[in-house]
Amino acid sequence: MIIGTAGHIDHGKTALIGALTGVDTDRLKEEKARGISIDLGFAYMPTEAGILGFIDVPGHERFIHTMLAGASGIDFALLVVAADDGVMPQTREHIAILGLLGLTHGVVALSKADLADAERRAEVEAQILAALDGTGLAGADILPVSTVTGEGIDALRTRLVAEAAGFSARSAAGRFRLAVDRSFTLSGAGTVVTGTVLSGQVSVGDRVSVSPSGLSARVRSIHAQNRKAEHGVAGERCALNLAGEGVTQEAIRRGDVVLDPALHAPTERIDAMLDVLPSEAKAIGTWFPAHFHHASTEVGARIVPLTEAPIPPGGRAPVQIVLDRPVAAAVGDRFVLRDTSAQRTIGGGRLVDLRPPARKRRTPERLAQIAALAIHDAGEALAALLEIAPFHADLSAFARDRALGPAQVEALRAGDLALFETAEGATVMGRAHWEAFRVALLAALEAFHTDNPDLPGMGAEKLRLQLVPRLPKPVFAVALQGLAREGLVALDGAWVRLAGHEVRLTPRDEALWTAIAPLIAGEERYRPPRVRDIAGVLEEPEPEIRRLMKLLSRMGKVDEVAHDHFFERATVAEMVGMARELAAAGPKGEFTAGQFRDRIENGVHGVGRKVAIQILEFFDRHGVTLRRGDLRRINPHRLDLFGAPVQDRTDAPPSGGDETGRDTSLVGRPDFKSGRGREPVPGGFDSHSLPPLSRQRS
Repeated sequence: MIIGTAGHIDHGKTALIGALTGVDTDRLKEEKARGISIDLGFAYMPTEAGILGFIDVPGHERFIHTMLAGASGIDFALLVVAADDGVMPQTREHIAILGLLGLTHGVVALSKADLADAERRAEVEAQILAALDGTGLAGADILPVSTVTGEGIDALRTRLVAEAAGFSARSAAGRFRLAVDRSFTLSGAGTVVTGTVLSGQVSVGDRVSVSPSGLSARVRSIHAQNRKAEHGVAGERCALNLAGEGVTQEAIRRGDVVLDPALHAPTERIDAMLDVLPSEAKAIGTWFPAHFHHASTEVGARIVPLTEAPIPPGGRAPVQIVLDRPVAAAVGDRFVLRDTSAQRTIGGGRLVDLRPPARKRRTPERLAQIAALAIHDAGEALAALLEIAPFHADLSAFARDRALGPAQVEALRAGDLALFETAEGATVMGRAHWEAFRVALLAALEAFHTDNPDLPGMGAEKLRLQLVPRLPKPVFAVALQGLAREGLVALDGAWVRLAGHEVRLTPRDEALWTAIAPLIAGEERYRPPRVRDIAGVLEEPEPEIRRLMKLLSRMGKVDEVAHDHFFERATVAEMVGMARELAAAGPKGEFTAGQFRDRIENGVHGVGRKVAIQILEFFDRHGVTLRRGDLRRINPHRLDLFGAPVQDRTDAPPSGGDETGRDTSLVGRPDFKSGRGREPVPGGFDSHSLPPLSRQRS
């Protein structure tokens, strides 16, 4: 159990810890000279209930920020009030801070009891009870003590041991986090950091990260509760001897968090539930400046209430906290706000969401999400979150931001959920919402086939944007693959169709296509004859050949690379592969038209630069290639148009959308119509179509 002192300056906190443990926690020369605590002090007391750790905090108003750095890691409060002074300003502020940090266990030491008679003691005890009324320490026992006469010291020690014996240790099921309050160099060992383990456990040899900097380190040795140990667990004070490139005393400072590398994801914007102290003079309005205290860190911040009106003194409301620099935190952590002049404490509360939106943060949908995320139990919070829009959640991010351990995550995954594994992690939906989504998806495909019987399928992106909820592109791709494995849908590149849907040609068209196919395949596939040449060879009317080729284009069997110049879809996919090979081999992933022509010819004569340019311009129009001057590069977001879906490609990025993070345009999908009065061609483009948005931005 970690015990932390609290109380006004010169009320005897350090002397009391010295009397209990025999350790003088004032270790700095200036502290000795001035007779006051300036920095955090630490002491340990072996008992039959285990080793009790003490954190001695400064009482001066100028060092409240230091007090907060120590108070954030304590389990039991030892409030010290001098019998001669009584309750003082910092006594009240420390009590308020302990309440904001959620402390509900503690005892009051009425120090310097030798300086007060029975009447004065009763008077001060009444002051203390009044000050504690309405707080988490309301009704706490008050024990008179004196470090001069020894009165009450043994009774206080006995009380602390009894509290430790009945104390429920923090769960070590989460992932490891330690809030750094000291960093120093120890001769013969190297860099050592100390702090309280906020969650999880750490072992000698573990790899850790220092957040928010991201510095990587290895744990060489551990001291837990002032003794050499192989492990450190949640609730213990630990000293970690760290090693690694760049690991120095200067590289790690108070406010950093040493943690499991999987948790390294610092944030500059946090949604939280804020309790404003009744003592605050003014309401908290938009962009209110403050100092944000969390664990051992302190950083400037702006507060944005998520309510229409400012938050009055004594009020409670959700807020968004915009920080001056990133911090490492976890959902459920406590925080405290102080004013920018460091003269008063404003309020505090719990962190709710580490990845909130910067815009539309007050919408009913967003406020409902905040209410769900504010639920302390992870399973209940996730269940509530999945019952409101957008009806799905990133389970990997949810678990990381709550510092959940592997066993805790598995317990969540074992619930009645639909689970979608992507390159970024796992996304979940409630089972009922997933079943409704499946029904809506199949109904949308059926309606599309009814309206477009001559098209082989619907564009995957158009289908995704049509459905509610709108799943992220990688998640939607995984969902489609699952439906395909169930035999409900069929996937063909960027197209999706019901498994039983098939476009059939008339017997006349089928016979004509049988005659045309050999003319545009085989050795002639890179230089197929145009419509007029096919019509001449087969002695068929040119309009009839053109009509059929347009139909075959909509069916995905051929692509119109240039006017009246149709290539088999397999040939186009083959040429896309050639372009990808050239880009992969070229400097900066770029290639020239000449290189592409040479790659296509490769023993095939008669292709020529003109045809190669037409093919590349076709790719440009569809966004498969992005042109800049004489150079082109591959756009991995469009590779699904003529080949395997993006999620199956090793060179495709893990997430959907273009380089800006926005969804790729519907233009270019096979069910997009290119405009009134124009016949649709493969991919929905004709020779007059504008290039995709991704190319325009480049």
